[in-house]
Amino acid sequence: MMKLSVLACAAAAYAANSLSVLQFENFGFDGSYTPVAALNNPDSDQCSCEAGKPVTFSGPSAPLNGEVSVHFRGPLILHNFAFYTSDNFAKDDSSSSDWTKVSSYDGTSAKNATFLTTAGKDSKCLGKALTYAGSDGISKADEPTVLGQNTLIKSNQEYVIFSSTKCGDSGVDGDCGVYRKGIPAYHGFSNAIKMFLFEFEMPTDNDGSSDSVPNFNMPAIWLLNAQIPRTSQYQTNATYVNCSCWRSGCGEFDIFEVMNSTDSGKLVSTIHDYQQTDDIESGRVIDGYIDRKTSGRMLGGVYFDEKSNAVVFMHDKITFNDTIKAADVNKWVKDSGKVATSDLSQAPGKDQSTKKGAAASLDVSGSKVAAVVAAMVAWFL
Repeated sequence: MMKLSVLACAAAAYAANSLSVLQFENFGFDGSYTPVAALNNPDSDQCSCEAGKPVTFSGPSAPLNGEVSVHFRGPLILHNFAFYTSDNFAKDDSSSSDWTKVSSYDGTSAKNATFLTTAGKDSKCLGKALTYAGSDGISKADEPTVLGQNTLIKSNQEYVIFSSTKCGDSGVDGDCGVYRKGIPAYHGFSNAIKMFLFEFEMPTDNDGSSDSVPNFNMPAIWLLNAQIPRTSQYQTNATYVNCSCWRSGCGEFDIFEVMNSTDSGKLVSTIHDYQQTDDIESGRVIDGYIDRKTSGRMLGGVYFDEKSNAVVFMHDKITFNDTIKAADVNKWVKDSGKVATSDLSQAPGKDQSTKKGAAASLDVSGSKVAAVVAAMVAWFL
């Protein structure tokens, strides 16, 4: 009986961080970032970038209460994507207004959604430029092209979705700020109160290894301040930090991301800005994860409400209707299962809590039980 009791405790401890909802409270603060003011000779070896005057921000979800782009890294198959806005949604508030679909992709068609990828010119300062993505998501196209149905992108391959509203001229005072010459420049998805829903697969990549492929078997879905990819998402080194507003804190939100190839079954959520931290590289990550299914589809999303909550969730009953009732979204989250919460108004280390939702249960099936049993057998021996 003693061994069984210890085994049960070990199983519970193992499952404690396996969650269905990752929730940030008090997301958003008063701050500033420095946008790009100039991209000088970007295609030459003498390229350089200039930072502009600080741009201030405030309010719920700031600095990501402005326009964002939606990014995908393989191994991944995207089946459905939708972007929604609401006038006054708040978590668990029965008087909240419903959600209205603004953009979508359903595997065969796209509405107000433009697929881009980094298949353009390479630059010493800026890396590769954005182009239209082909139906495979990664090759260059000459015009907007819908991602092909059931398209699989492999490890370290990426594409990004913007809206279908084109930017005006590049410039400090332009509607999209300064952006790289020659790229298809589009607006991102705006609104402080917003929701993104996804239906996707993240199968295991068996073609290669972490020694030969960067980010091997580390799929991800994340949001960036839309200015970042229009200038430079991946600078070649720290010398070119002014080629993007990322380092100055304009904002990144990792929704579902495998952070480490040795923990490829765990999807975590991280915010990269300077709210209660000086470490933008590490960001603010919730102490918990959502299980990555390597076979079959996953349904999940994230919403940002008017009360400064950012809630990442998985639920197998998610729909992609033109209008979604506020009560349905709250029910999806409530019924999802165990919840981990990070209060961003507090310093890291003092901000975490975990509780069970209505449908929470201990997952000790299959390989998890085997792992716990093996550990306990070794301990008793």
